[in-house]
This record gives sequence, structure tokens and C-alpha cells, in this order.
Amino acid sequence: MKKILPALGILALLAACSSVPLEEPGAPAPGAPAEDIALRPLVVPPLSALPETPARALQGRFAAADWSGLPGWREDDLRHVWKAFLNNCKGLMRPVAGTLSQPARAAPRVWQPVCEAASRTGLAPESGGESVRAFLQAHLRPWRVLDGAGRPASGTVTGYYEPLIRASRRQGDAYQWPLYAPPADLLTIDLGSVYPELAGKRIRGKLVGRRVVPYDTRAQIAADPSRQPPAIVWADDPVEAFFLQIQGSGRALLPDGTVIRLAYADHNGRPYASIGQWLARQGEMPLAQASMQNIKRWARTHPDRVQQMLNVNPAMVFFKEEPVVDPELGPKGAYGIPLMAQRAIAVDAGFVPLGSPAYLATQLPGGAGPLRRLVFAQDTGAAIRGAARADFYWGFGDEAGQQAGRMKQAGQMWVLWPAAAGAPTAR
Repeated sequence: MKKILPALGILALLAACSSVPLEEPGAPAPGAPAEDIALRPLVVPPLSALPETPARALQGRFAAADWSGLPGWREDDLRHVWKAFLNNCKGLMRPVAGTLSQPARAAPRVWQPVCEAASRTGLAPESGGESVRAFLQAHLRPWRVLDGAGRPASGTVTGYYEPLIRASRRQGDAYQWPLYAPPADLLTIDLGSVYPELAGKRIRGKLVGRRVVPYDTRAQIAADPSRQPPAIVWADDPVEAFFLQIQGSGRALLPDGTVIRLAYADHNGRPYASIGQWLARQGEMPLAQASMQNIKRWARTHPDRVQQMLNVNPAMVFFKEEPVVDPELGPKGAYGIPLMAQRAIAVDAGFVPLGSPAYLATQLPGGAGPLRRLVFAQDTGAAIRGAARADFYWGFGDEAGQQAGRMKQAGQMWVLWPAAAGAPTAR
């Protein structure tokens, strides 16, 4: 049975736990596993079957735009976009309870007519080209994302990806670095269910007697076998395992050739600290050279200091195992939908509702040319804050990782919203 603490009880809890960090999760929304959503057909309920939910105020503002005002819109190759659009509709039509405790998302009732029309087009998931473009232009309208002063917003666009590590289900030989399932005693306290202004804010901790205290740091978990949760797999490289935690999910290649997904399940609520900055402060390498490759090289030559380096970051991510059913699709984002390479972004849900299609105009890493394309706002992240701020999902593997690691450009964004619904809103 779930018990809801009264308001005074929550206030007392927060006063007693002032050192327990607040965090805004980038955790997947509750719902079916990613592959189940991706593989099932799109079923659009009638409008009357969808609940009326109150609109939630967004921090951002929008200005109506025309398709002709989107730079490079006609040149965007829309092959495979229809598959992503249909999957996105499956998420939009999926009811989610407890809206105040979740990041702001697009309202199902607003999107129901568009998704119903999409289900009746007869287009195959792999369709592309002008048929998809014509549908989007007929049913959606672009809205330029503005900053707080009402001017067209320009935000930083970074990148992320899904890494691959080598791992084993058993500890031994080179496989010495555990990736854990969530601990049984990890508490998550959702504040938005009581205080709407704290929607999406949660604290994590553990019980010691009658007090809630911060959960164990990475160093505390590593030092005490009795505090270590069950390990899903053991990785053969500590830095690869560490960077998989930073990305939030990844795939693991097992000795028998099986590939599994380590999907984000939870974390210990501690703030992230950079091991690259620590290495620079120690005089081990300049900060500008603290890439994953150089950190791995340092770890190989300093095996006795690897745990010391890892312990600099008190944050720890916990995982759950999922099968990789469709190799084209990545892990679930915060929206609960599997990400499609180069068609999904993480956003600040206070400005762009989760589930919204968007148009992103930025540059490729290293000044290699423009990057202008239709994307879907299906993820969030602790560092993704502000209007037009985005984290671009590059996909799976080493090449995607190289692109993601070099990406840090300015970008502009348009939210693509149902044409009959007025300006974008959230629920």
C-alpha cells in the first residue's frame, strides 16, 4: 500500500533532510518497455476516451512561423521519420498518471486528431520523402521558441549516444567493474505530488533509524561489500563502464556474443563531479585533453589509482536489463519511447513539452556544415536547461560517440504543434 505524506510531514522531512540533494530526473517515464511500445501497432483512442487534464504553464514563449521560414526544411531527408512519428504517437496516446510529478509533456487530447489521421494514411513505417513532408505540413504548424525577453532563442546544442561495452554476468579475469541494479533500500520521494511548483523534483536517500539521510556515494558503495547492490554485469574496462553511466544507458556485449541493453533505472541522488577536472587539478593532463581516450590511457598506466579517480564522482547510476529487439532503436528517453538515432533530442521540458516534434537548426561538430532536421523531444537531462537548449542523440557505437563528444554548437528550435490547437501548451 502506498502512503501519501501530508504537507506538514513533507516539510518536516525536508527540514530533517536538508543535505539530501534535490534532482530533476531524466529517468524514463513509467509505462511499457521500450521495445513493446515500438513493436505494437498504433491504436488511437477516441477523443472522448482521453482524460481532460489541466494545462501547465511553460516558461517559454512562442511565435507562429511558416514552413518556409525553417532553414533547410525542404532539404531534410525524411526517410525513417515516419517510423519515429508513429512511435511518438504511441507515446502521446499512452495515459500517464500523476502528471504533476512528471516533466511537462504534450497533451494527448491536443494530439489525438493528428495521430488518428496518421494511423489512417496507410504509409509504411519506412516511408519518407514528400508524402511524409506533405502530411506534416498539412497537420502541424511551426512555432519559434523564444527567450524570456520574447526574442528568438539561441541555445547550446550538445550530443549524447549509446555506448557499447564488453561485459560478463560473472566476475572474473578482466571483468572486474560492476554495473549495479537499484539497491533495495533506495528511497525516492516525489515532491511534485504535494507541491506543484516542485513538479518533477525528487530526493533520494535511505532510512537510518527514523531519519532519511543521503544515499551512499560511489566511494561508500565501492568500499563496503555489504552496501553493494546486485551486479547485472561486470565490465572489462572501468572507464568504459564509467562513461556508460554518464550517458545513462548502453549496450553490453557478453562473452557468448549476446548483446543486452543496460537501461537507466535509478541513481543515488548525488551530484555529478568531473573526473577530467580532477585529473587536470592533479596535474595528470590538461583539461582540454581530458577526453575519454586519454582518460582510458591514464587508467591503464595507473591501475592502482583507478578507484580513487572514479570516487571523485559521488554520483552512481543503477540499471535494469532489457533486450535489444530493434537495433535501429536506442534506449528509452524520459518520455518512455525508444530513441531513434539523429531524430531525438533531450530538452528542458519547462520550455518544450515532452513528446513534441521539433525542428532543430544547428551545425555539425567541427564546423562540418549545417545540421537542420526534424527531431522529437523525447528526453531530458540535468544539464539541459533553457529555451532552445538541446542534447542531440547521435545513436549507437563508437562513431556516434565521437560525434557526440565533439558537439557543442549554438542552435535554434521550432516546436511543431497541431495546426488547429494554437500555441504549444503542456499538461
